[in-house]
Amino acid sequence: MDTAVEVGSREEYSWRDEKRPMEVSVETAHQISSDPWYQVAFVLITGINSSYILGYSGSIMVPLGWIGGVVGLLLAAAISLYANLLVARLHEVGGKRQIRYRDLAGHIYGGKMYSLTWALQYVNLFMINTGYIILAGQGLKAIYVLFWDDGLLKLPYCIAIAGVVCAVFAIGIPHLSALRIWLGFSTFLSLVYIVIAFTLSLRDGLNSGARDYGIPSSHWDKVFSTIGAVANLVFAYNTGMLPEIQATIKEPAIKNMEKALWFQFTVGGLPMYAVTFMGYWAYGSSASTYLLNNVHGPVWVKTLANVSSFLQTVIALHIFASPMYEYLDTRYGRGGSPFALHNVLFRLVVRGGYLTINTFVSALLPFLGDFMSLTGALSTFPLTFVLANHMYLMAKNWSLSRAGKAWHWLNVSGFSCLAVVAAVASMRAHRRRFKDYHLFADL
Repeated sequence: MDTAVEVGSREEYSWRDEKRPMEVSVETAHQISSDPWYQVAFVLITGINSSYILGYSGSIMVPLGWIGGVVGLLLAAAISLYANLLVARLHEVGGKRQIRYRDLAGHIYGGKMYSLTWALQYVNLFMINTGYIILAGQGLKAIYVLFWDDGLLKLPYCIAIAGVVCAVFAIGIPHLSALRIWLGFSTFLSLVYIVIAFTLSLRDGLNSGARDYGIPSSHWDKVFSTIGAVANLVFAYNTGMLPEIQATIKEPAIKNMEKALWFQFTVGGLPMYAVTFMGYWAYGSSASTYLLNNVHGPVWVKTLANVSSFLQTVIALHIFASPMYEYLDTRYGRGGSPFALHNVLFRLVVRGGYLTINTFVSALLPFLGDFMSLTGALSTFPLTFVLANHMYLMAKNWSLSRAGKAWHWLNVSGFSCLAVVAAVASMRAHRRRFKDYHLFADL
């Protein structure tokens, strides 16, 4: 691992100054510097427009209302873009491409922070993947209920089936760059369920009477639900694995990553806004954390939407599991073709085992909205906002004005406080869930 950067040093690299290809900080079994910026942009858009967006009407708009929800989403987009640009511009600090979040933190701070960052990122990605498997299970159950509403196929069974499908996909796709054509399928599938959810919500809204847009619950419940919704806001935009995604992009890595990020936070966010706002307009405070449970329409149309949501979730999960796969493949895998028998069997055992744990937790605690807020509080806030601002402050200290330093310290302290408060609010929500539902609940 590289030694820490001395604060105040003038060691700085950028795509404008570097003419030769950058070396990689450490070895990896996955592909580096192979993807054009627009492919990376679609990786980011796959994350932002995954099936999670079907829950934002209920998990963000309902607790915040029209003003808080709209302003919150736009403000969170601006703050998230800024924080991600900071991380992207640190990709070549030290004269090498820092291809993992923990490598970047380790280079700047040293070994202890390397381990802490890896732990935070693991929690972040594990919880995101858990949420994806819950989503996939909800999609399967919704399909079953459309045809056989007899209660035999319960949500935990659907989650188990979803986990198996995700494992099969993970075995067949060796690394993040290999998604290529699957990103096209993902975009198409996203458009299918977004257009259907938007259209059916619009029809329901036009055909229904007055809706209640009031924020439900008592005073203290409103306070805690608002805090939880703020954590959902940051969860909606951020991956917690930007250096790993940036590692796949062709050089100049910083310039190309900036293009991908601007595309993600402008054009890429429009479908999410459309379905989130339309869902809340149509159903008000009764909007579900899985919007397709609210909509009315022909069975075949709702089935198509749920199938598309399920399949897109399988692809999106692979993106957020890829840092763990890369770690396991690099440390324990063998060389040769990714499709050699020994490598396929390795992925079967290792990735299958990892997703088995994910699937078990998903079935045990299938509370999707609470998982989003808890993920945002415990890992997205620290990784994307606290750590990003502090790493930039440490690495660029010599070139920042006094006002610039004060600004980054304000971000570090402010987002640290928000992370603590959001974690308390999310844990409170989980405790209340346990009063209403048992483990392996059929929601």
